[in-house]
Amino acid sequence: MIRVQKTKMSYPETFVLGFGFFGVSLIWALYNAFVPIFLKSFAISSMLVGFIMTFDNILAVVLQPYIGFLSDSTRTKIGRRKPFILIGAPLGALFFMGIPFAKLSNIFWMILIIILMNIAMAIFRSPVIALMPDLVPSRDRSKANGVINFMGGFGSLLAFFIGGILFDMNQSLPFLAGGVALLISSSLVLTLIREPVISRQTDKKEKVNFAGSFKTLLSSLKNLIKDKDKSLLFILLAIFFWFCGFGTLETFFTIYGTQYLEVTAGSASIALGLFSLMFMVFSIPAGFIGSKIGRKKTIIIGLLILIFCLFMVSMITIKQDTTTLNGLDAMFKIPRTSEFMLIQIFLVIAGIGWGCININSLPMVVDMVTEDKVGGHTGLYYFFSMMASIVAPPLVGGVIDILSYPSMIKFSVLAFLAALLCILFVKKGEAQDAPTLRSGI
Repeated sequence: MIRVQKTKMSYPETFVLGFGFFGVSLIWALYNAFVPIFLKSFAISSMLVGFIMTFDNILAVVLQPYIGFLSDSTRTKIGRRKPFILIGAPLGALFFMGIPFAKLSNIFWMILIIILMNIAMAIFRSPVIALMPDLVPSRDRSKANGVINFMGGFGSLLAFFIGGILFDMNQSLPFLAGGVALLISSSLVLTLIREPVISRQTDKKEKVNFAGSFKTLLSSLKNLIKDKDKSLLFILLAIFFWFCGFGTLETFFTIYGTQYLEVTAGSASIALGLFSLMFMVFSIPAGFIGSKIGRKKTIIIGLLILIFCLFMVSMITIKQDTTTLNGLDAMFKIPRTSEFMLIQIFLVIAGIGWGCININSLPMVVDMVTEDKVGGHTGLYYFFSMMASIVAPPLVGGVIDILSYPSMIKFSVLAFLAALLCILFVKKGEAQDAPTLRSGI
C-alpha cells in the first residue's frame, strides 16, 4: 500500500507534534535552573559545575549524529522516529525524576544519574525534531517550525514560572512534575501522530553503526567543503556562530547584570525571560514571514535586529560623573534607574530577531538535502549548534577574565556579525514545491 505524502500542513497535527518539543524544552529549562543549585550544595567549584552542565551538549555532539543517521535507516511498523521516542522519553523522565533523590546520597551518584538522563534525552532528541520535516511539506516547514518552537517556548516559560514556585515548596517537585509532563507530552506524540513509513520492499535498509555514523559525518563535512555550492556549509557555520552569540547571553547575562549593571539576579533573569517570551510570541509570525518573503531574507532581518539591539546594550554603561562626559559618551551614560529598563526593551526587540533566525534555520538545512537524509542532517544541525554551546562559554569566560564584563556583549555582537557574513553566501534552502514524494507501508 502506497500513501502519498500530505500536500498541506495540518495545524492540529503540528500542534500535537509540538508537544514533543514542549516536553524537551520543559525538562531542559528545569534542568538548567535547578541542577546547578544541587551541584553547588556539594561545595564544588563553579568551573566543575559548568563542566557538568555541558554534559548534555557533549553527548549531543557525540550521540546525535549517530542517532539521526540511525533513525533514517530504521524501519518498523510504527515508523522511523517513534521507536527512539518510545525508548528515550520514558527513560529520560525516570532519570530526571531521580535527580533530587540522588542528591541526597553523594555527588558521584548524582553525576551518574545526570549522565544517564542526558543519554536517554539524546536518544530521542533528533528523531522527535526530524518528525516535522517528515510530516510537513517543504513550503510549510517554516510555519510548522514556528508552531513547534512556540510550544517549546511555552514549556520553558512554564518551567520558569511554575517550576520556581514548586521548587520553593519542595525541591523534588519540579523534577517530578517535569518527568510526568515529559511522559504525557511524548505519549501524545506517540499515540496521535501517524508518521509516514517507508516501504520495506522498495527501500534498501542501510546498516548504521556508531563508528560508521561518524565516518558518515566526516564524509558529509568533507563533501560540504568539496561541493561547489557551499550553501549547506555556510548555513551550518552561520548556525554555529549565532548559537555562540545566543549561548553567550544565556550563560553570562545574569553575571553581567549582577556584577556590572549591579541589579539583582532575579532582575537579570526576568530580562532574559522577556527575551524568551518575545521569542515564543513571535515564533509563529516568524514562520509566516519566512514563508512569505523567504527564509534567508527573514534570517538576515533577524540578525540585523539582534546586532543593532545588542550593540545598543553594549553602549549602555553605568552613569559616572556627568560633568566629565560629552558627546556620544554622555549620550549613552544614563542614570541607573533608566538604563536597565532600556536594556530590557532592547532584549524584547532582540527576541523578535531571534525568532526570525531560529524558526527558519532548521527548515533551510533539511531542504538542502534529500528526504532520506533528513534525520542525519537534523543531527548535523544539532552538531553545529551544540558545538557552539561547548565552545562559547569557556571562551567567553576567558575573555571576561582578561577584559571585563561588557566584553561578553561585544563578543555576542561579533558572533552575530560572523553569522550574518556566512548567511550571505547561502544560495539554497528555500521552500520547495515538491508535494509528490511518496512513502509506503
